[in-house]
Amino acid sequence: MREEIRKIQQMMEDAQYVTDAPVATSVHLAMTLRKPLLIEGHAGVGKTEVAKVMARMLATNLIRLQCYEGLDASTALYEWNYQKQILHIRLSESSARSVNEKEEEIFSESFLLRRPLLQAITQEFQSPVLLVDEVDRSDEEFEAFMLEVFADWQVTIPEIGTVKATHPPYVILTSNRTRELSDALRRRCLYLWIDYPVFDKEMRIIERKVPGIDARLAREIARFMESLRQMRLAKVPGVAETLDWAQALASLHADHLDEAVVQETLGCVLKDADDMKRFRAEVVKAGLTPFVPVQP
Repeated sequence: MREEIRKIQQMMEDAQYVTDAPVATSVHLAMTLRKPLLIEGHAGVGKTEVAKVMARMLATNLIRLQCYEGLDASTALYEWNYQKQILHIRLSESSARSVNEKEEEIFSESFLLRRPLLQAITQEFQSPVLLVDEVDRSDEEFEAFMLEVFADWQVTIPEIGTVKATHPPYVILTSNRTRELSDALRRRCLYLWIDYPVFDKEMRIIERKVPGIDARLAREIARFMESLRQMRLAKVPGVAETLDWAQALASLHADHLDEAVVQETLGCVLKDADDMKRFRAEVVKAGLTPFVPVQP
């Protein structure tokens, strides 16, 4: 492993993110080349956390743009504070200033509501980390708008003028693949796929994120999750569910998995009624042994 990648990996580990060489390399290249990093993967595998950790590593602000269906440029960029403008107009009705002066005043920066993209562009002292979360929930028109912004890191506000970034942000985009992203967006970005963690990595995550957990319990949880994901489930649990479950079991002072504690806490892991029925049928048929091998 190259020294610069080892350094990034250690920095991410120090920021409480259990990582590996491909993730560390992608983060390093995104920071060095100043290109957006598109991270795809199943829900709950730690895509969003990469941006949070990156902001902690750089000791800078994290600005989050949460995407959703119907998100448009005005919501992501800026809006005018209409209530404040109306109040100001009423308070200045008796003023002797001209209409043009009054209009210029209410369309000044003090009446501007900066949304995430404009916040990212106007950071004064250092580059922030801009997280565009679940970009697949937005539409292609919004993708095209983002590409325009990413190209020059400047936007034009008709009433104020052109605003250009003095410290362009580092950009992380995440996607759960609910729809296919445009080729134009993919070409503009570096790409990283984060899969469900292998057994050793998931055990390290549990031990890192749930301090003091029993070593045997952490090992059995990681093995259980690895086996559970091989079932045909409607909602496959991610690392987020693993950590919820581990914290729940630790709070119950469990030191190992047995059928009773698994059944009682199953709602931490499985979030679909049919998945629960399927799992319970499997346990009736073969017990927990397929999920948690008997200790020698």
